[in-house]
Amino acid sequence: MADGILITRERIAAMEPRIRPFVRHTPVLRVDKADFGRSPLAVDLKLECLQHSGSFKARGAFTNLLERPVPAAGVVAASGGNHGAAVAYAAMRLGHKATIFVPEVSPPAKLDRIRGYGAELIVGGARYAEALAASESFAEKTGALQIHAFNQEETLVGQGTLGLEIEADLPEIDTLLVAVGGGGLIGGIAAWFAGRIRIVAVEPEGAPTLHLAFEAGRPVDAPAEGIAADSLAPKRVGEMMFPIAEAYVERSLLVSDDDIIAAQKALWDRVRIISEPGGAAAFAAVLSGRYQPAPGERVAVLVCGANANPAKF
Repeated sequence: MADGILITRERIAAMEPRIRPFVRHTPVLRVDKADFGRSPLAVDLKLECLQHSGSFKARGAFTNLLERPVPAAGVVAASGGNHGAAVAYAAMRLGHKATIFVPEVSPPAKLDRIRGYGAELIVGGARYAEALAASESFAEKTGALQIHAFNQEETLVGQGTLGLEIEADLPEIDTLLVAVGGGGLIGGIAAWFAGRIRIVAVEPEGAPTLHLAFEAGRPVDAPAEGIAADSLAPKRVGEMMFPIAEAYVERSLLVSDDDIIAAQKALWDRVRIISEPGGAAAFAAVLSGRYQPAPGERVAVLVCGANANPAKF
């Protein structure tokens, strides 16, 4: 384990059996790029889009609620939608009150999930950073436990259990492509693999949070624009995940909105998988050719979220 990294394989392995009663072991589907009208290439899709609450975020949410004492005021979270849905779901399952702050760009499908899990939903602000500030103020006033979407040790450890599960499902892979917003997902997964496979980050061109951080050598502010802005566009990547990314993420690839939309549509048209734009971003890198594997390279892609309106499909 690289110096300065607090999220260890041991912590992740110890947490996995604790959250196992509350999360799904999601399936893997092998597809071929030829099925999508491209040059032949076998790709394994890890369908974390089928997780409770519609995304991988349930893992980090349950880890927080099981590892940290929850006060009578309950829990509070800021979210583009998926983290809020996960916290609301975990709170419902464990009997806690939840208050979720979301920005105005959050899609109706995600808001419906949050409400459906019984949380108090507060919509306000143009982007995630404003919802986060409002949630922090709420936590100070009420004493509610704040659960950060990505810059929290427990969140990273919880997302790291997905890396453990991927390794169990796909022990032969060489490369895993993972979408990045705030970096909690790729941070946890990279901490689990710790350099034993190639981890490649995929980001929208309109929200290159990790890409700019790599260039600067530290987390820096990035734009928050584009089709996946609701899920992959925080202001910057988390301070906790960045040392992990520097140590274990090979590089960041950028994909266009058109690439993401094409991947989202292809997943539905060819294999009937519903993915939100952010959830399809990693597959977009493969489908568009932005990621070119070496001959014989065994590639897996994480499809990480499905909170989209089915009517669009």
